[in-house]
Amino acid sequence: MAANYGTGRRKKSIARVYLIPGTGKITINKRDIDDYFGLETLKTIVRQPLEATGTTGSFDVKVNVHGGGYTGQAGAIRHGIARALLTVNPENRPVLKKAGYLTRDPRMKERKKYGLKKARRAPQFSKR
Repeated sequence: MAANYGTGRRKKSIARVYLIPGTGKITINKRDIDDYFGLETLKTIVRQPLEATGTTGSFDVKVNVHGGGYTGQAGAIRHGIARALLTVNPENRPVLKKAGYLTRDPRMKERKKYGLKKARRAPQFSKR
C-alpha cells in the first residue's frame, strides 16, 4: 500500500489526507463523505482537485480532519488532496496551481479587541 500523503489547512482546520490507489471512495474520519458532509456544495469542494486532474475514480481518499467548522474542513481537505496529488504526479502542478487549489487560504479569524464586543463590533451607542 503506497499511500501518497498531503496536509491541508484552512482557518482552524487541519486535514491529513492519504491517497491510496483504488476506486474513488472518500472516507473522512472513518465515515463516508455523504455521512460526514450534509451539504452538496461541501462534497463538491472536496472533489474539485480530483476532477481537475481527471483522477476521480483512480484513488481512494482517507482523511483525518479536526478543528474548525464544516466549510473550513472541506477547504482543508481540498488543499490536502491537491498536495497529495502532487506527490502522485508532479505534472499535475500547473492544473492545480491555475485552479488555486495549492494556495493556502491565509484568511483567519481576527482577534477580539478590548472595548469592543467582537473584533470590530462596538457596543451599542445611546445618546442617553
